[in-house]
Amino acid sequence: MSERGKLIVVSGPSGAGKSTVVFKVMEQRGDVCFSVSVTTRSPRPGELDGREYFFIDHERFQEMVDRNELLEHATYVSNSYGTPRRYVEEKLNAGFNVVLDIEVQGARQVSEKMPDAVKIFIAPPSLEELERRLTGRGTESPEVVRGRLDRARQEYLEADFYDYLIINDDAGHAASELNAIITAEHCHFSDRAQLLRDSH
Repeated sequence: MSERGKLIVVSGPSGAGKSTVVFKVMEQRGDVCFSVSVTTRSPRPGELDGREYFFIDHERFQEMVDRNELLEHATYVSNSYGTPRRYVEEKLNAGFNVVLDIEVQGARQVSEKMPDAVKIFIAPPSLEELERRLTGRGTESPEVVRGRLDRARQEYLEADFYDYLIINDDAGHAASELNAIITAEHCHFSDRAQLLRDSH
């Protein structure tokens, strides 16, 4: 894999099926990987450092923020999470397309630091369908589901800076669209012009 990979920023409401779609694409092609985030929370049973997350302390996290070593970062319930720039750059340089599954605010941060990132918003076919999926999980109270639906509406209003919109009505079809977008992004003339120059 000599060609540099693309940074793929994927966002969408909880319940849109983002992970399912990305994993289907990863099954189809060997050049796609998830970014591994850093976090200050403790590992859960079965989690490995460097696989699910890079587990670090608050002091090291703040150091990474101060040194601009994170493409984006946020704090949820007293724990901080962020995307390490170096890990992403190493994977891109190795030819991997790196997927970041992050919220809209994080996507804006990444876009500012890496303007060539490919931004994709994945949405369910309707809010009614989203509510059905969230309720169907059986893991969240009606209050939490309502909160997630309100958050989804807010994200829809903020999502106009994305490059692509995938409607996840069927995970297989949505994965095909994501796959096609990644392929097309590698076919930009500017990325391949050197091949023409080299052939003279």
